[in-house]
Amino acid sequence: MVRFHQTHFSATKLVIFSFFSSILCVLLIANIFWASFSSLHHSISSNWVHYNSPIMLIPNLTHYSGEGAKNAKSVPQRFLSATFADLPAPDLHWEKMPSAPVPRLDGYAIQINNLFYVFAGYGSLDYVHSHVDIYNFSSNTWVERVDMPKDMAHSHLGIATDGRYIYVVSGQYGPQCRGPIARVFVLDTETKNWNSLPPLPSPRYAPATQLWRGRLHVMGGSKENRHTPGLDHWSLAVKDGEALEKQWRTEIPIPRGGPHRACIVVNDQLLVIGGQEGDFMAKPGSPIFKCSRRLEVVYDDVYMLDDEMKWKVLPPMPKPNSHIECAWVIVNNSIIIIGGTTEKHPITKRMMLVGEVFQFNLDSMTWSVIGKLPYRVKTTLAGFWDGWLYFTSGQRDRGPDNPQPRKVIADMWRTKLSLQ
Repeated sequence: MVRFHQTHFSATKLVIFSFFSSILCVLLIANIFWASFSSLHHSISSNWVHYNSPIMLIPNLTHYSGEGAKNAKSVPQRFLSATFADLPAPDLHWEKMPSAPVPRLDGYAIQINNLFYVFAGYGSLDYVHSHVDIYNFSSNTWVERVDMPKDMAHSHLGIATDGRYIYVVSGQYGPQCRGPIARVFVLDTETKNWNSLPPLPSPRYAPATQLWRGRLHVMGGSKENRHTPGLDHWSLAVKDGEALEKQWRTEIPIPRGGPHRACIVVNDQLLVIGGQEGDFMAKPGSPIFKCSRRLEVVYDDVYMLDDEMKWKVLPPMPKPNSHIECAWVIVNNSIIIIGGTTEKHPITKRMMLVGEVFQFNLDSMTWSVIGKLPYRVKTTLAGFWDGWLYFTSGQRDRGPDNPQPRKVIADMWRTKLSLQ
């Protein structure tokens, strides 16, 4: 009789255990399904609303072996913070300056002597700017506004200058994720008049653009669907704001395509730094071309075009970095790059902003991290004057513990820069 009760009791425990195991399996499958569903349906709008990303407790799976597998409570764990991408960097003393007249994301900028020309950009996903604001570094004031041509792109531009004329190439026309155009414009900064040049062979989003050896070079960027990387490289002979040719010339393709990279001419060398492959695309059938998220790959590549018109690979950035088209200055034979975006968070897959200041020493061909920004921020517009490093605009993080994008800003900051 005693033996019967023991058997009955053990069977009951087995049934109860099986019941709860089934429930746990169902919940686990539902959780996995929901996570997969959510990750596929995040859009760019999730970067514009408040979201607090928690610190996650992740078990260290390498310890699940031998005796450790028998006692899960003894398994070591590690904390994976949302700030995993931050690199150690010294503090810089930042001073807040007069804010830009409007906040802007994906704006563009050119410095000519003490004047800083800040172009276009998003005010919000549903509104784009169609003017240029001008900042005077000598007086530290915003001094003038210039309207852009009505048929000129508003974001994802290519931009370069010869010291008087500013060349504005291709880009996205309108808000959200509307299509690109191939038009090219020139601003005479002395007369404030606009002129047009022959259009690109094909529209491009955020192509790498520079003036080099008398030719306007345009390369990479994204193709018409806004996502597919372009490898094309075209050039056009220009002088004093005028085209010397009727058509663009095909040049050697760039080794890796994509938008949001710095393109710099220094020491008579053309460099292309960072960037990404892929970008948000318009949601199929959306009447407003609503942006929808796609896979993006951010990289740290650095390429240089040499005298033989061949691409050389230079040392990579300290970490992958994108959205840095106008986030650079040249100081003491070094390239300084401010902020940007890096690889997605490994768990949440959210966009991660960059809060460091990088230096590429052209004498030693080495990278270093020389400081921290007041906050992480992408698409900064950088300038340098009288020993001061400036930046304005962009989209900043959600706080010290959350590197995801949130607020589009008009802030202007500066710090005294002393390079070793």
